[in-house]
Amino acid sequence: MGGGSAVVRVLRDRTAGRCLAGVVVSGFGTSALWLTAGVWAKSLTGSNSLAALTVFAMWAPVLAGPALGALADRMDRKVLLVRGNLVTACLLVPLVLVDSGRTVWLLFAVLVLHGASGVVLDAAKSALVAGTVPASLLADFNGLRMTANEGMKLVAPLAGAGLYVRFGGPAVALLAAAGCALAALVFARLPVRGTPRTPARDSAPAPELPTPPPPAGTWRDELAAGLRRIRASAVLRPLVTAGAATMFLAGVNGAVTFAYVDEVLGRAPAYAGVLYAVQGAGSVAVGLLAGPLLRRLPERLFAAGGIAVFALGVGARTVSPDAVALGASAAIGFGLPCVLIAAMTAVQRETPDAVLGRTAATAGSLMTAPNAVALALGAGLVAVADVRVLTAAAGAAGVLASIVLAAGARRRGGAPVKCGGPSPQP
Repeated sequence: MGGGSAVVRVLRDRTAGRCLAGVVVSGFGTSALWLTAGVWAKSLTGSNSLAALTVFAMWAPVLAGPALGALADRMDRKVLLVRGNLVTACLLVPLVLVDSGRTVWLLFAVLVLHGASGVVLDAAKSALVAGTVPASLLADFNGLRMTANEGMKLVAPLAGAGLYVRFGGPAVALLAAAGCALAALVFARLPVRGTPRTPARDSAPAPELPTPPPPAGTWRDELAAGLRRIRASAVLRPLVTAGAATMFLAGVNGAVTFAYVDEVLGRAPAYAGVLYAVQGAGSVAVGLLAGPLLRRLPERLFAAGGIAVFALGVGARTVSPDAVALGASAAIGFGLPCVLIAAMTAVQRETPDAVLGRTAATAGSLMTAPNAVALALGAGLVAVADVRVLTAAAGAAGVLASIVLAAGARRRGGAPVKCGGPSPQP
């Protein structure tokens, strides 16, 4: 089956197609808000620190992923997607009251709640899709989801910035609220009810299924179920570990970007925007290619190859020609998502429905939290170390990670299971 026909099959699948539509409409407003939140805080307070903290406020809830993901295992996931987006839309409306430094606390409170809602809804979407989309299309769906997310990051910030300049922060908040409300309408029309499943197969899913019963055990056991699942799985553990390591290196790379633009390229800070745009284009491209590649390559080799491409892009930031800088950004954008797509596709395929929400959220937390840690660490290192040393070290570490991941696949005694059909449970 060709990649193009697989994409058409994903878009024709009523559940997958509408989930993607929900991702697009909610992601547009969210991306616009997340960019302008820092500008908004800076304009109201004059503080660079508070502007930077807006990013932390949005990412902090990821650390509570296992607990938040449990909601996706406790509730009907379609209902959760509808109500969660409606609640988020309502939470965004009070941002129209933010008009001075005295009310900027409200901006931070809403951003934290918005981030928490995003963790829950992402877990619900991953679990719902895993139970309704054929296994052979999961990688295509996750790739297209990556393309949609990255595409919104390229388009929405420009729209948000223009709206902010013309009408102010409240207008951007209302745009984000409208996106969430529209997403709720899209998810309300999903042709499924309930989400339990056996491991996904290429047969047509039953549209009417009961909500899974709450898992037994103490609340601590329930919250740790996702982590136990990842640790016990010979498929998930190396992919999630590699994803965490890669995201850590991505955080270091992100922290030194402006120093790289200044000290290596000799460009104005605004040139970083060009590099980010090229990086985003690379991520859009790999999202379109992920499904076809995962049908031809073993899962861990696909992830290892992406890490290697990412690492070479980071390492190339030791030299100054603009052509190399643009090529390196494209390589970073293309390679970085590969391990994330492979890991989340494996989570969807390998995890029982009763713990799928928590496992997806836990995997997301394990792979995302290192990025935040590395951003802070990199910000400190760039003040005391040459940026070329940092990028060279990060690139070398990424190459080593890719080699370890690929070597582990060979030690398992043959090619790992490819995306496209069910695999034996570990």
